[in-house]
Amino acid sequence: QVQLVESGGGLVQAGGSLRLSCAASGRTFSSYPMGWFRQAPGKEREFVAAISRSGGNLYYADSVKGRFTISRDNAKNTVYLQMNSLKPEDTAVYYCAARTSSSLPGVVVLTSDDYNYWGQGTQVTVSS
Repeated sequence: QVQLVESGGGLVQAGGSLRLSCAASGRTFSSYPMGWFRQAPGKEREFVAAISRSGGNLYYADSVKGRFTISRDNAKNTVYLQMNSLKPEDTAVYYCAARTSSSLPGVVVLTSDDYNYWGQGTQVTVSS
């Protein structure tokens, strides 16, 4: 069983920055590919960013590429999402996700169906 707890959301003006954190329970965090997703009101959950087990491989949605950075600290069992140059269209609930089934070291997981643990979400609101 893995528990994921997100933090760092809030209200920010357009152009501002936030850093989201996702703390994971368990002693095998370094074996999990991790991802961030978001869901805006009335829309489906969408992929934002993913990171491989070691952090060596990263992948971003086109809508956030160049503005967001995903990273992880396996010693702290935490994955981060640094969000810069925020836009009103980034407003959403942001979720982190973990895939605990066996994955090769360099694998990044892009689809929500391939993750089996989710956090409760943290609200990010960007005002214009």
